[in-house]
Order: sequence, then structure tokens, then C-alpha cells
Amino acid sequence: MAEPEFDYDSCLRACARGERQALQALYQQEGPRLLGVARRIARDNALAEDIVHDAFLRIWTHAARFDPARGSARGWIFSVTRHLALNFMRDSARELNLGDQGDESTGAWDDLRESVGAFDWSTGAGRIYGCLDRLESPRRECILHAYVEGYSHAEIASRLGAPLGTVKSWIKRSLAALRECMG
Repeated sequence: MAEPEFDYDSCLRACARGERQALQALYQQEGPRLLGVARRIARDNALAEDIVHDAFLRIWTHAARFDPARGSARGWIFSVTRHLALNFMRDSARELNLGDQGDESTGAWDDLRESVGAFDWSTGAGRIYGCLDRLESPRRECILHAYVEGYSHAEIASRLGAPLGTVKSWIKRSLAALRECMG
């Protein structure tokens, strides 16, 4: 016998009435998938869990605002989660000004180095800064964009005005160079 289809609309109406069991049922039904959405955007498990927690709080407090004329209840739930994740990533992104490509004396690299202060650059984790210093400016910018700011390869290509394949190649080769340097 087929399992009855989950009724998202009535579940959201019940949440709007303050019925906690409805929120629990919604969490059991969609929690893992919403976590997957948040994880793809945040690229961090703990952060994704926080985002999903906040999403369910928002779903609970804003369930009465759901308008079935504008779309499906399930779509609305996913939209709430996705928007929270994107807003969180946008709001928490580091405000590193990478400056012009040709200007190596300003921007994120200098900001990052200054923020470390008197850290011993020659030992331990500090060695990464010396290794990054050895990379050419555009390749270093790709690494910083990808691993400090969390941009996708396509976003980096757009920011640098470089072909996507070139950016992917720069990142791959730069990571190999960093591994070798840190070796």
C-alpha cells in the first residue's frame, strides 16, 4: 500500500496556528534535504545546520505569510532556506578588497597579512603565507577568492575577467604549488 503524500499546505497552516507537531512533521519530512541545500551553499556542515535551524524558526514564525497562490508550500520552505543561506553567506563574506589585478601592494593579500600581525611566518601554519607570496598575483587572487571568500570558479572568472577554464587551471596549479611549498 502506498504511503499517503505529505500535505505541505496543511502543515504550514498548522504551523501558523501554533501546532508544534506540524513543525516537527515538517522537519522530519524535509530536514535532511534542507540541510543538503544549506550545505551546498555554505560548504560547511556546522554552518549549514545553523542555517537550517534558523530556516525552521523562520518557517514557524512566518508560516501565516505563505500564499498558495504564489507557489507550492514545499517550494516556499526550500526558498526560505535557500534565501537564508545566501543572505548569511553574503552578509558574512569578508570585505576583502582585492584591488586591481596588477596592483600587488594593496588588497586582500596585504589585508590578510596585516591581520595576522606578529605571527611567526616561518614555522607552522604561518608558512602558508610565504607560499602564497610566491604565487603570481592572479593565481594568488584566485586562491583567496575561492578559499577565503568562498566564490565559485565561475564567480572568480567573472570578477577577474578571465576564462573559466583558465581560472580552474590557475587554481589547480596553485594548489599543487602550495602543497609542494608546504611539503
